[in-house]
Amino acid sequence: MGKAIGKVGIIANVTKESAVEYTCRLRDWLVHKGLEVLLDDEIAVKIDSASAVEGTKLSAAVDLIVVFGGDGTILRAGRSFRGCEVPVVGINLGGFGFMTVVNLNEIFSAMELILDGAYTTTRRMMLDVVMETGDSVPREYSVLNDVVITRGNLSGMINLETFVNDRYLTTFKADGLIVSTPTGSTAYSLSAGGPIVIPDLESIIINPICPHTLTNRPIMLPPYSDVRVVLLTNDESAAATLDGQISEIIRSGDSIHVSKSNYYINLIDSPHRDYLEILRTKLGWGGSP
Repeated sequence: MGKAIGKVGIIANVTKESAVEYTCRLRDWLVHKGLEVLLDDEIAVKIDSASAVEGTKLSAAVDLIVVFGGDGTILRAGRSFRGCEVPVVGINLGGFGFMTVVNLNEIFSAMELILDGAYTTTRRMMLDVVMETGDSVPREYSVLNDVVITRGNLSGMINLETFVNDRYLTTFKADGLIVSTPTGSTAYSLSAGGPIVIPDLESIIINPICPHTLTNRPIMLPPYSDVRVVLLTNDESAAATLDGQISEIIRSGDSIHVSKSNYYINLIDSPHRDYLEILRTKLGWGGSP
């Protein structure tokens, strides 16, 4: 059972056509029930609301955050609210939506259950990423899905010397490498042939992209593992992308350290279906037995 909710924050992907409409509908419904509603400043501008709060400060002011959008909007929220215990519920305005588990036709029935405390959450593990380059101080990030190292604009494969807890694993010769959380296992890693990992099974997944050696396969590591990847290439540069939203140029000799973060994001589970049903539905595995 969840805790009592008095203040609700709403974040919305303002590039989605229906974001303003559904934000207004939910806000009015919540206010009618006597709750205080605060809006992320981006969506507040669109509907001329005086209840605007800067996105990074929203989590400290509310008991629940509602996110209208797709999984990308959840990823941005996850980085903003890292370490915050406030529960987050995703409402799907996009297409696939593994993390935006409430459909538009379920908004009010799901919210009734959530406001009654009839909900559960899953603590989604995050990763800390430290990029060490020769020309700048180390850059630090946290990600909810993955860090992906790719050849960028290079035409050939790249060599990625990989260590786990300072022990040499292998040098991947491949188009790239994905290091992901269980949440990220259903993102790019899945497309690259990686395993699906239940979100509450904490682990770190290493998955080579189109490896030259066909016996290079994905590997799951325990959560306490420290992964270090060193780029070895004679070409100019490659790229590291974090959660598909932040991109950094890396060059030969640069290293990327990836480890389990102390931060989590608490995602509310669908009140109407369990994770296995979501997998079955989103991936088109067939009907009920």
